[in-house]
Amino acid sequence: MAFDDLKKFQGRVYSGMSVGGTHVWEYPHGIWREQKVAPDRWAFSFRSDKKREHKAPEGSGALPGTQYHWFILAHQRVRKLDQDSYETVMEGVKYKVAHKRPHWRGWSTEYPDQEPEREILIRILEEQLAELKNGVSHDSRAGQVRAAAENA
Repeated sequence: MAFDDLKKFQGRVYSGMSVGGTHVWEYPHGIWREQKVAPDRWAFSFRSDKKREHKAPEGSGALPGTQYHWFILAHQRVRKLDQDSYETVMEGVKYKVAHKRPHWRGWSTEYPDQEPEREILIRILEEQLAELKNGVSHDSRAGQVRAAAENA
């Protein structure tokens, strides 16, 4: 099935990579900047080009210039190695909030009859809160993703 073909998952129509597909990305020379804004809270930004570990199949994927807005909820666990170095592992979930094709003037959430960005974010956070209250663990899902990527 092609990238832009319409697909269905749990009654929801979508396009893009099929559910269950995996990617492995490399983030060379990434820069993580953070600022402590409260005793237990930091604001951060991360910037890097990312590159596929393996070449994409010919004719697959989005067109160059396509943009995506992702919302990420993650655990970051670190271990200090020496005075200036830490080992870092981040595992979590990422949600597609919106996309913008190269010839579009706005993001998908800005078009009529589309769920607005703010509502998408509220829905995501409410779903995550409900899962947390019900004891659903994302650690096991992240481990499955890691294992699938390592075996790809």
